Amino acid sequence: MDEKLKVGILGATGMVGQRFIALLENHPWFEVVAVAASPRSAGKTYEEAVGGRWKMTTPMPEAVKNLMVMDVTQVEEVASKVDFVFSAVDMTKDEIKAIEEAYAKTETPVVSNNSAHRWTPDVPMVVPEINAEHMKVIDFQKKRLGTTRGFVAVKPNCSIQSYAPVLTAWKEFEPTEVVVTTYQAISGAGKTFKDWPEMEGNIIPFIGGEEEKSEKEPLRIWGCIEDGVIKPATSPKITSQCIRVPVLNGHTAAVFVNFAKKPTKEQLIEKLEAFSGAPQELNLPSAPKQFLRYMEEDNRPQVALDVDYENGMGVSVGRIREDSMFDWKFVGLSHNTVRGAAGGAVLCAELLKAQGYITKK
Repeated sequence: MDEKLKVGILGATGMVGQRFIALLENHPWFEVVAVAASPRSAGKTYEEAVGGRWKMTTPMPEAVKNLMVMDVTQVEEVASKVDFVFSAVDMTKDEIKAIEEAYAKTETPVVSNNSAHRWTPDVPMVVPEINAEHMKVIDFQKKRLGTTRGFVAVKPNCSIQSYAPVLTAWKEFEPTEVVVTTYQAISGAGKTFKDWPEMEGNIIPFIGGEEEKSEKEPLRIWGCIEDGVIKPATSPKITSQCIRVPVLNGHTAAVFVNFAKKPTKEQLIEKLEAFSGAPQELNLPSAPKQFLRYMEEDNRPQVALDVDYENGMGVSVGRIREDSMFDWKFVGLSHNTVRGAAGGAVLCAELLKAQGYITKK
């Protein structure tokens, strides 16, 4: 590629914004040229604005340290410097909806990590390996917004990444009922143990809004485009519990499944390991070579050993076994701030570029 696309990061000083910065260092297609945050950070260099709050394990990239933080609410000014933006802003849902559409209306594509637009009917919510074809709804969204290249696309919640792709791999066996409990890392709340010492040695059996997202978002991903909007699927039925656990990175899911067509364990493993999608076919830069892997050991997957599988972009599955009440049960593990947040959004942007939706201005 001759010239990299110019990228802005909205909400650049927060944990997900920082993860975007780290992931995009030396990206072959994208270059971070603008960082935007709240008015209180504006006017400082990125290094000054973040100060001692850099939460990544890798050092802050040199290329962004001296970028001047812009006011995220100065939409025209930020948009004038970039080809598209990633959004990880910390605002109310209504404020996020408004500001993301405002950027789109400046003819700047928005790839969002936020939940605000996940149920806007003509906004695609995409796991690129699962429903790349949903990006076609952008054409209808542009008509509504009155834009030629501006739009909003989103990625789904981090909580579903460790089981929804697995169930997708098993689609031909027709899952009918799913019970899932997710054990979610503290970085999902934008925290480290330094920020949240009361989580050490503790479990909190409630994460606001997560259970509804865990039950409903997979159905939207498995839906289809009808009359210019995404119509969610109606099955399987999913019920969930979401629990915060004392882990820094990595969401684990314990899942029970009933199927209309009864697969063998060998068939389940075979379908898992053979599963791939558009990112693998297109050889996108952030795509895992092997999206889903099965681990035979009784004590895997483990957060400490497996969370960084495929640079945090793959999903590890283990303990597929028959159940006394359901057909099968399994355990899944995904990296919540890589595959589940910034990395998933970067992969969406790569897919949008490959599909021709993101181009140079």
